[in-house]
Amino acid sequence: MLPKYTRVLLKLSGESLMGEKNFGIDPAMIAQYARDIKEITELGVQVAIVIGGGNIYRGMDEKETGIERATGDYMGMLATVINGMALQSGLEKAGLFTRLQSAIKMEQIAEPYIRRRAIRHLEKGRVVIFGAGTGNPYFTTDTAASLRAVEIEADVILKGTRVDGVYTADPEKDKNAKKYNILSFDEAYRNNLSVMDMTAFTLCQENNLPIIVFDMNIPGNLLKVVNGEKVGTLVTASVD
Repeated sequence: MLPKYTRVLLKLSGESLMGEKNFGIDPAMIAQYARDIKEITELGVQVAIVIGGGNIYRGMDEKETGIERATGDYMGMLATVINGMALQSGLEKAGLFTRLQSAIKMEQIAEPYIRRRAIRHLEKGRVVIFGAGTGNPYFTTDTAASLRAVEIEADVILKGTRVDGVYTADPEKDKNAKKYNILSFDEAYRNNLSVMDMTAFTLCQENNLPIIVFDMNIPGNLLKVVNGEKVGTLVTASVD
C-alpha cells in the first residue's frame, strides 16, 4: 500500500525529547523516534523535521532573568540546534542518511539553510533537520515549521506531541473535554483552539497546508498517520 503522504514536515517539541526526565534529552526517546522515522522512510516518504528547544531553554520573563527577549530567543534557537544534532545522531545510528541545516550560520556543525538544497536532499532520500528556527527572534518553532513546510512544498505538517489530538478544552483540567477527529481552520480559529501559534496557523491556512496533531510517543503512530489512518486530529481547509 502506498502512503497517503509522500513529503512531510514533522514538528517535534523539545519537551518530547525529555521522555521521563525533567530536563535534557532521553536517549530512549531519540531511539524510538529514529525507529519510527525509519519506518516511514522505508515506504519512500520524504521527511523533514523541525524540533523545538524547550527541554534545554525556554524563553523566560525578561523581568525575572534580565535577558532581553531577542537574546532569549537566540538562546532558544541554539537549543534547537543541539536537539537537531542529537536527533541526527540517533537517525544515523538507525542507518538513515541525514542533513542538518541551520538558519544561523555555523558551518562546522550544520549546512546553512538553502531551500533548493533541502529539497534536493529530500529527493535523494535524506532526512533533513531544520535547526535554529527561522533565524529571527520573536518567531516560534511552530512558525519555523510552517514556513519550512510551505517552502519545501510538503503535503502536510505532522505535529508530534505528548497528547493524542486537539480537544475542546484541556483534557487534563476538564474531564468533559472532547477530542476532534477532524477540524477546519475556521472552526479552530473561531473556538480559539490551541493547534499552533497564530502566525504559524495563519501561514498554514493561507497555503492550504493541513496539520495533523498526534501523539508521537506511541510507537507506530507516525506510520499510521502517513498511511492515512485516523490517528490524532486533522486540521484542514474543509471538513467535507
